[in-house]
Amino acid sequence: MKKIAIRFCIVMLFLLASFQLYSYAQVDRPALVNTEGRSFQLGTVTAVVKDNLQENGSRMGDQIVRVQVQSADGKAEVAQANCPNGLLFGTVCEPGMRVVLISSKIGDLQLHTVYSMDRSMPIFSFIAVFLLLLCLVGGKKGCRSALALLFTFTCFFFLFFPMIFHGVQPVAAAIATSFLVLTVTIYLINGATAKALSAGIASIGGIFAAGVTAVLFGKAAALSGYNVANIESLLFVAQNMPVDVGQILFAGILFSSLGAVMDIAMDVAASVDELRRKNGEIEPWELFFSGMRVGRDVMGTMATTLILAFFGGSLGVWVLDYAYDLPYLQLINSNAVGIDIMQGLSGSIGVILTVPLTAVCSAWLPEYAKKGRLLKKDEYPVRT
Repeated sequence: MKKIAIRFCIVMLFLLASFQLYSYAQVDRPALVNTEGRSFQLGTVTAVVKDNLQENGSRMGDQIVRVQVQSADGKAEVAQANCPNGLLFGTVCEPGMRVVLISSKIGDLQLHTVYSMDRSMPIFSFIAVFLLLLCLVGGKKGCRSALALLFTFTCFFFLFFPMIFHGVQPVAAAIATSFLVLTVTIYLINGATAKALSAGIASIGGIFAAGVTAVLFGKAAALSGYNVANIESLLFVAQNMPVDVGQILFAGILFSSLGAVMDIAMDVAASVDELRRKNGEIEPWELFFSGMRVGRDVMGTMATTLILAFFGGSLGVWVLDYAYDLPYLQLINSNAVGIDIMQGLSGSIGVILTVPLTAVCSAWLPEYAKKGRLLKKDEYPVRT
């Protein structure tokens, strides 16, 4: 009865927190763009009235197509739509293709333009395949990892974004969201164990180190969130809503470092935990050096992975810089290159410092936990 009562209280608290979170997420956002008379609709191409295919195989101009769309009263109707030949908007229509239409109403005139093909099915199909593989290969922990991933994105949309649009500083909102994501993710995968606690404490330290490094780097190199490429659009948002756009860059660095820091912390903590389980006679200082050796192996590839992730995200900018053969002084002093270097180095320093933190926590924390009877008697072998 006691277990049932505890579980009931947990469920009620979860439902209450979910309701409060949903209420908090209702942000009053002003209309930044006039969308009156415009809507997006799904449709199916029934015929190509006029094609834009040229004799040499290229496409020039727009296509004119007939599309079957759902009217406001629920009836299907056939409309004529213009399909632009663009790289960012439009597509090459074929009969039977599902497309997204922009329907604009000007007085009594209704205009339809093809925005893009309907990508909903392939996107959700690949997400489903990813989650299925995660659960099949990972077993119970894979299923918990999938739940943790869904929880992470829920926190972004229902906690982090509403917080910054309610006027909370983006860095403070990122710290709170990261702590919640970190706690729930590690608990779901490993439960309330010394291994999870060690990885959690070390991850918090690594995230803190990455954030401090980013701030110090930004001050030393005179880089801030106002030097990003889309600052004009962000400033327009800040004029209409209480968002501190200058901190968004540093909040993004915290989120970018979170995954890598959690990864290496769990690798080291799991390795030390397995050694302790196999041999309870190993001294804590021996476990510390074993954790450091494992961490050094993982640290090299993890730091490279993090830097390559930032490099790949801005690969188009690097290609343009290389193509235009920019001078060294212009390149090294540009805002874009400086921000990329700051992001990569800050996250990597957080990863590096996570290794000794995890090794220390994993080696000595279970010792104090056993003395304080925070662990079960049979969780680890007892040294004689």
